[in-house]
Amino acid sequence: MGWLINWILSALALIGTAYLVPGFNIRGVGAALIAAVVIGLVNATLGSVLKLITFPFALLTLGIASLFVNAFLVWFAALLVPGFTIVGFWAAFWGAVVLSLLNMLLSPLRGRA
Repeated sequence: MGWLINWILSALALIGTAYLVPGFNIRGVGAALIAAVVIGLVNATLGSVLKLITFPFALLTLGIASLFVNAFLVWFAALLVPGFTIVGFWAAFWGAVVLSLLNMLLSPLRGRA
């Protein structure tokens, strides 16, 4: 049951991000639900590898490099999901930042998993 709540809250965070960030577009709840799964899978696979590779650079930049990695991962997920589009790098960058903040704000609703 916890995974279902996580999935729905992640989709809501995506919808909220699309509302707040110009160029970050989700076409409907269905696309948001699919995008939430794809972003989770991309973060778990490609994200883990990229974060490991860029770790020394992230240390040197005090974590700012991680923001760019997250922007790339969200942009890559948008390429895979119909109905989820990101127009331009800065939309991906600010979308990743806002998405992280919204997920953080929604985390108390997730409960214990």
